[in-house]
Amino acid sequence: MATTRRVTRVAALTGVCLAMSCATWRGRVSPALEAAAEHGDPLAVADALEALIAEGDDTPADREYAYTAVTRDDEDTAAYAFARATVTGRLVQQRGLLAANLVGEVEDWALRSIELDPSFREGAAARLLGTLWVLAPASLVKRGDSERGLELLTTLVRDHPDQVENHLRLAEAYIALHDPAPAEPHLCVCLAERTVLRHDEQRLLDQLVRVAGAPRCPTGP
Repeated sequence: MATTRRVTRVAALTGVCLAMSCATWRGRVSPALEAAAEHGDPLAVADALEALIAEGDDTPADREYAYTAVTRDDEDTAAYAFARATVTGRLVQQRGLLAANLVGEVEDWALRSIELDPSFREGAAARLLGTLWVLAPASLVKRGDSERGLELLTTLVRDHPDQVENHLRLAEAYIALHDPAPAEPHLCVCLAERTVLRHDEQRLLDQLVRVAGAPRCPTGP
């Protein structure tokens, strides 16, 4: 059975349709994700997966498929490194401790994206890496820690204050580190700009407010 599933994945990704095998993939994997993979663009695959996750429409098969798709190639570009880090991180979320060995891969690819182009998508790789360093168990990361992660996220908020997700991730970091007071102004920004956030980010914001308590936000001039 395991062999059949492996063959099915290869068939779907290479365009070699073997009747029932391909039908199995199409029944479990989002068509939008398959379409992105067919174009051979790892960043498009990562974006398609993120769109599914944002709406809560992704499945475990989607995350497995996306990981298989982006790891077919190995490009030394900021875009590819970011896509690889993003998709691998999502697979780690799904598998939990079963994918602990992949946390280092997320770390390495995010760092590589920053090295190649720190301005890519206004610091998206730094946001991913900072969040990883704060939230991941210290034993699973090798090149940073929660302090460095907090510094990364703080710098992002300073450099890109209009990116609401930066405030969300910094607030999440403070709360995860049991220091909710400095998270308050960032929660306030997120609450004021709630509609800018993706649906999954809005759910995270609600969770953070439940944990930290409602922030005391300015009510106006």
